[in-house]
Amino acid sequence: MTIPVWVLLGFAAWTLLILLGGVGLYRWSRILTKRATLSEWRAELQQGSEWYQRAIRAHANCVENLPVYAAIVVAIIATGVQSSVLDILAIILICARVFQTLIHISLKQTNLVAGLRFAFFFVQFICMFSMGVFVAVNA
Repeated sequence: MTIPVWVLLGFAAWTLLILLGGVGLYRWSRILTKRATLSEWRAELQQGSEWYQRAIRAHANCVENLPVYAAIVVAIIATGVQSSVLDILAIILICARVFQTLIHISLKQTNLVAGLRFAFFFVQFICMFSMGVFVAVNA
């Protein structure tokens, strides 16, 4: 398997980890301790602590970006393009993804923190855009 494919698997695993460790753990701890009921959790309502709401948004952000990266990896596989450039960009992308998520979940959102979070998002955008261009040019 190539590094971009490994990174895709890592991205998917990270997305599931945030779902389980952030959203699921919070909800089930409240349900099992009878501080909430199973039917209480509704998608259209803003519920839970500020941390929990940030975890939901961080998970949603992973879900929103995972298909874009997956499409790039499909293009890499379909064209057979391999390069250390793609490998490096993929590694930078997953590191930026993890840092963005951790900043989103663990820190109170000030202007500085939101700016830092956006910087890590922008790094991911640049990596994905660059990977797409690289594949298109080298296919």
